Amino acid sequence: MAIETALIQEKIAQKFANKASNFGMQKDIFSFEITSDSIREVILFLKEEEDTNFHFLTDLCGVHYPDNTIDQQFCVVYHLHNWIENTRIRIKTYLNGAQPEIASISDIFLSSNWMERETYDFYGINFIGHPQLKRILNMDEMVSFPMRKEFPMEDNGRTDKDDRFFGRTANC
Repeated sequence: MAIETALIQEKIAQKFANKASNFGMQKDIFSFEITSDSIREVILFLKEEEDTNFHFLTDLCGVHYPDNTIDQQFCVVYHLHNWIENTRIRIKTYLNGAQPEIASISDIFLSSNWMERETYDFYGINFIGHPQLKRILNMDEMVSFPMRKEFPMEDNGRTDKDDRFFGRTANC
């Protein structure tokens, strides 16, 4: 039987009071937001608390919201799994767009090492305390971060493609 989401919410709300918000189900996964300065504490608590047992980090990734206010332009999303009761949760934390940085959890979950490096490589989010934060998939010489939504999706001046072949016109 899965752990009750009300229990998770109650424990987080008790321990982290005004640092946690927006509790609720999103696409069948219990989710909440936490302030970025509390992320290590929350994840360690969820891992070590006997009633929650979130011992597995399923995923860690970044999201860029360029239209948000500067203090919420980046988001780091953590997915944790309680194998004992087969329960999953999602934790979101928002970062400042001018200097996106957050504490590393690579010492709490070793699997986050690569995930944090990938998030840094594609979004430029600095994971403070990471043992070897460097590019993992892109070239070291690259100065931009390809998953940031800072550039137009397409070059309107291209002459080497025909939109009809991509289903982009009504007159195919």
